[in-house]
Amino acid sequence: VLAGYPVGPEDKEYVLVNNKCQCVTVTSKFVPSQENPDEEVLERNIRIIVPLNARENISDPLSPLRTTFVYRLSELCKNCEPVEIELGGAIHQVQQGNSCEEPQTCYTYDRDQCYSSPVPLLYHGAVRQVPAALTPASCFAE
Repeated sequence: VLAGYPVGPEDKEYVLVNNKCQCVTVTSKFVPSQENPDEEVLERNIRIIVPLNARENISDPLSPLRTTFVYRLSELCKNCEPVEIELGGAIHQVQQGNSCEEPQTCYTYDRDQCYSSPVPLLYHGAVRQVPAALTPASCFAE
């Protein structure tokens, strides 16, 4: 069971999953049944955007192009964001999902995460590898 949020203020469609890392959005809404117009059925829409020229390692522009994309609804729907709850008069941080320790495969840059890649820099006659931000907005504070 997933709690969603409305797409718009007047909209009856709810966003259940919005995974920017894997470019997937899952929405649901009630629509009239084709068999019985007096009843409503839940319609779920899954939108997947496959990024062109995605690399196997998104932080390495020289890695080979990705040709395989795997989507598991159970992994997309897991909620690993910690929330605070009160138990026995004390506040505890808990996660709503399991297997949250496993890293998520990203097919594109998650704009909320900082990605960098080493680049060669000539400095005083010597070449040094320095990290360059691939998503500067999320790597540096304003």
